Amino acid sequence: MAEAADIQGTGPSPARRWLRRTITVAFGAPLLAGLLQAPATSSPAFAAEDATGSKTVDVSLDTLAPSAPVEGDTVTITGTVTNRGKKTVTDATVDLRVGPQMTSRSEIEQVTGRTGYRPYSDPAPLDDAPTVEIPRLNPGLSADFSLSVPVSDLGLDEAGVYQLGVSLTGQTSDHRYDRVLGIERTFVPYQPEATEKKTQLTYLWPLISSAHVSAETATDDQQTPVFEDDTLAAELKPGGRLDELVSLGKDLPVTWVVDPDLLASVDAMANGYRVKDGTLHGPGKHQAVAERWLDALEKAVQGHKVVALPFADPDLASLAHRGKDVPGSLGHLQSATALAGTTVETILHVQPATDFAWPVDGAVDPSIVAVATSAGADKVIARSDSVRDDLPYTPTSARPFSNGTTAVVSDALLSTTFEGDMVRTENSTLAVQKFLAQSLAITLEQPEDQRSVVVAPQRVPTVAQAQTMATALRGLSAKRWSQPSDLLAAAAAKPDPDASTAVPAGSRYPKKLRDRELPVQAFRDMKTTRDELDDFKVILTAQYRVVPPFSNAINREMSTSWRGQARAAALYRINVLEYLQTLTEGVQLVDKSDLTLSGRSATIPVTVQNKLLQDVHLVLRLTSGSKNRLNLNGERYKELPVKISGGHSQSVKFSASANVNGQVPMTAQLYTEDGTPYGQPMTFTVKVSEITATVMLVIAGGVLLLVLAGVRMYSQRKRVAARNAEAEAAEAEADTTPEKPEPESESGAEPEAEAGADTPREPEAPSGEPDADEPEQPSDPTPDTGPESGDPSGTGEKVDR
Repeated sequence: MAEAADIQGTGPSPARRWLRRTITVAFGAPLLAGLLQAPATSSPAFAAEDATGSKTVDVSLDTLAPSAPVEGDTVTITGTVTNRGKKTVTDATVDLRVGPQMTSRSEIEQVTGRTGYRPYSDPAPLDDAPTVEIPRLNPGLSADFSLSVPVSDLGLDEAGVYQLGVSLTGQTSDHRYDRVLGIERTFVPYQPEATEKKTQLTYLWPLISSAHVSAETATDDQQTPVFEDDTLAAELKPGGRLDELVSLGKDLPVTWVVDPDLLASVDAMANGYRVKDGTLHGPGKHQAVAERWLDALEKAVQGHKVVALPFADPDLASLAHRGKDVPGSLGHLQSATALAGTTVETILHVQPATDFAWPVDGAVDPSIVAVATSAGADKVIARSDSVRDDLPYTPTSARPFSNGTTAVVSDALLSTTFEGDMVRTENSTLAVQKFLAQSLAITLEQPEDQRSVVVAPQRVPTVAQAQTMATALRGLSAKRWSQPSDLLAAAAAKPDPDASTAVPAGSRYPKKLRDRELPVQAFRDMKTTRDELDDFKVILTAQYRVVPPFSNAINREMSTSWRGQARAAALYRINVLEYLQTLTEGVQLVDKSDLTLSGRSATIPVTVQNKLLQDVHLVLRLTSGSKNRLNLNGERYKELPVKISGGHSQSVKFSASANVNGQVPMTAQLYTEDGTPYGQPMTFTVKVSEITATVMLVIAGGVLLLVLAGVRMYSQRKRVAARNAEAEAAEAEADTTPEKPEPESESGAEPEAEAGADTPREPEAPSGEPDADEPEQPSDPTPDTGPESGDPSGTGEKVDR
């Protein structure tokens, strides 16, 4: 690879001659000292170059402008020095050290990893260059500095990458002589004129987020989606991560790499959404934020190439290593790939490329490549630390793999430059200079050959990382040694015949990546959910309300974003499955109590309930546990089609014939129309009790007695009514006839009753009360039955004949 490459030139430069002299002195001085038998104690001059104490002061470089200077520019470096030791630093000086020129990409990496001062490799301070004096720096305190120097004074003799160091030299109370107490190194890419052959540089700009949408939807006609939380809004707001990526990317020469699930989620927000809040789902409050972001993104991608990853950015490595042996797992990848293009085109109104696969960190092996290509992708974005080239230069990214797949191998050093904490200004500045230095070094490796290089940064860059990447790309805007390209052009570039085309063995796959993969159980959970969804959808009359939300949720369960979040991933899968089971249980058999069948034939009702908001169609089968005792139309079981409207129940009646008295267990089971059992079976018992002639005679006698009793009651009522009428007439006649004095008897007693009255007249019953001898009427007593109950019928329920 290029890490071992030398930057070609024409003869030794002054910087190289200086380096040779330094090495000669470094190796010759100890030998001369031994010959002269110098004393064992070091002199102050030698101690000044000793690395001991060179980390006492932390030197921070905050800015370096311009980042890629040319002739006539003045380079300005600003930063801060901080005393990390326990002693006060006195008589300190901040100065610049430039050189030597870097001879390979690997040397740039070696310098990046150094911390303390190294007298035999770090150059001496520049002569006549500006310095900053710091008389006193107490422990824990900091001081700012700013150094400006013309490019002509930096000693940059020819085009190339130069080491630039800022050091602090001073004294402490325990060492009363000058020594380097702290140093920070960076690089100056110097290419004053445009090269004849510029490197074609492709930079991927990823728009990827984690899963936010659940499988639930509201019951309205629009099927308003329900989000797990409202954290996506924070990324979309001004200053948020996704907002910053769009704002920066619109002005940069990049290839947009988009997860269609992110676009679908934001589009759902823009059209109205709800957010889980315990058992209630409140309305989302950031619809306007989503609308603004989508509008900005649609404008930003115009004129750029857009690559659509499979929906929800599935973890290809996890699928290849853990999931491909679980039936149906590869089908999820195929559906996610098929959904990608239409989603991006519908929302952004651009035609994306959908034939690229991007494994995590570009790490590949034969199984990953096989899985990636199984869904239709014929180009795999790999990385050079996975597909290694034993070449003294950086080859063109594209090369054919042995299985016919095109590998686009991104450069590992450039792709990982902006990882880590870029919030600190120093880290950001050093990353930018390193990126520019490495890109120039690639061009100078073989200046006579033009090559194509791809940079694939981290999948989910932070705001600070995105800002740093943008700064680095702006540093290449002069196009003196590179020019922008896109991923489609990079994939179509002519491969280097010496570049490796072998897929790395599975044993070389990094363990740290394998340990973060989705477990096998995750793919088993996906299969369970898919199987239940397949059984459920066939009974629905409006499948579009259920199938897409759950299919998308299953795709999200396979997302790369779950790496390192095993608990959150498992919880998401559980929520999806439980919600699906809640819907499937909305169509069920209503529990039935035991029945009594009187007679040789009757109908047995079974009730099916549908709590869904759409109609369903199934088949209901009723099975007799004893065909000889009780059969259904002469058979052991009977099936009837059932279609139930949303929110309703339906009672299905089966004709039954009894042959022998006794108890018969019955089983009711719902089936889909293709014969798959649906839900749990329901069992109940039918007690067969045949009605004999003697029983019929007893019943007839009882009916006759009831009729006679009714006739008698009716006659009695008529007699009472007649007597009451006569009494009322007599009273009325007495009121209208004048009274005559009654003759007194000799004894003075009251007159006897009227002639002809053999017996005393019965006293009249009070008005409204029945005669004491009359029987009580059936309607008079208080009802002895309780109010109607909606509970299932109790034991002894009888069926219709």
